[in-house]
Amino acid sequence: MHDITEYLAKNKERFINELTQLLKIPSVSADPAYSQDVINASEAVKASLLEAGCDTVEICETNGYPIVYGEKIINPELPTILVYGHYDVQPADPIDLWNSPPFEPVIKSTDVHPEGAIFARGACDDKGQMYMHVKALEFMVKTNQLPCNVKFMIEGEEEVGSENLGTFVAENKEKLANDIILISDTGMIANNVPSITTGLRGLSYVEVEVTGPNRDLHSGLYGGAVANPINVLTKMIAALHDENNHITIPGFYDKVEELSKEERAEMAKAPFSLENYKKALDIKAVYGERGYTTNERNSIRPTLDVNGIWGGYIGAGAKTVIASKAYAKISMRLVPHQDWKEITELFKTHFESLAPDGVTVKVTPHHGGQGYVTPIDNNGYKAASKAYETTFGKTPIPQRSGGSIPIVSLFEKELKSKTILMGFGLDSDAIHSPNEHFGVWNYLKGIETIPYFYQYFTELSK
Repeated sequence: MHDITEYLAKNKERFINELTQLLKIPSVSADPAYSQDVINASEAVKASLLEAGCDTVEICETNGYPIVYGEKIINPELPTILVYGHYDVQPADPIDLWNSPPFEPVIKSTDVHPEGAIFARGACDDKGQMYMHVKALEFMVKTNQLPCNVKFMIEGEEEVGSENLGTFVAENKEKLANDIILISDTGMIANNVPSITTGLRGLSYVEVEVTGPNRDLHSGLYGGAVANPINVLTKMIAALHDENNHITIPGFYDKVEELSKEERAEMAKAPFSLENYKKALDIKAVYGERGYTTNERNSIRPTLDVNGIWGGYIGAGAKTVIASKAYAKISMRLVPHQDWKEITELFKTHFESLAPDGVTVKVTPHHGGQGYVTPIDNNGYKAASKAYETTFGKTPIPQRSGGSIPIVSLFEKELKSKTILMGFGLDSDAIHSPNEHFGVWNYLKGIETIPYFYQYFTELSK
């Protein structure tokens, strides 16, 4: 792949400026207040794909936010790569913890990114990583080095569960037909330790509501005489784990895959410093399921976490009330073979059983998806590994991720395609958190590496 480093050097500032403009659009899919911004982001993605060299790009309407579809077909006889990404972002809350406004991108040096990192919501997840593919296409088209066909499917609802993507995929199988799917929405171990994600956890996300009296009550007149929904809710949540931090839902672990000692030993070869991990998070100790290492807990084991809890009075000063209702949002990260719908039902049954007399419980499922493991013996993985070897100078380590991309299993079911996860972010990039950022080096390294994947996959497919 000649001239890629030269092309990067010549266009570096433009590539950064274009990404910065995209990051300025607050495309928060979870908040209806930003609905027009999400639409604006889809239009911006369409324009960038056309500029990069796609022959056709269309905004495909759904019952939610649109999907941007683009393609560059040079020869139907050649392999076709389908690139998936998303242009929507997480809410920026809590705003006061950001060191700079979340939608006013700035570049600052950090210990991890001495060459600078772009700070903005969506910088790494997923606008920055999605845009690497747009610029990689531009390079291949402008220098007449595109070796195969490419299709893009960029959606606007990934951060809220991709509710309408399944319907779109099922209804457009011919349009989306491909030989391999390529996604950059994951990370790697370190800038000097490249890795390829080979496994993703599934997800079940629910909201719970505990109701006691029919109105807020005076805590002096009624305290001790009626069930307090907030007290009850916290006890119910506490009962979801035992003293070993094992999840107590009956049947929860029935289908959990237990990795062999050999597989766990291979995982342990990845460079990891527990002290650096604790230092980066400013914690004194790690915490989790007994019998497993930190890297196993956050990748090959299922989890249950409270993502938010509220109820009663939380304003300034004091207001002595027993709230009528208390709420919590709970997510469960699942491992392959755990069915998210089955787990959701198991959670609902168990959580309702924990409620004492005096309260009623409502469990509302939000969204979820299946886990996924990609084989490392197919042409897609081999091409990705060779691409990293070419640009990083070392063989990447296969690694299971703790995150979830529920649509990956959907793609395999509907399109019969394997997915390759070429992520260039780092764990320290604070995705979903205040001060999210993406290293300029990582952004450019992704643009440099992706064209080699196209080249090697095409060669291996002959």
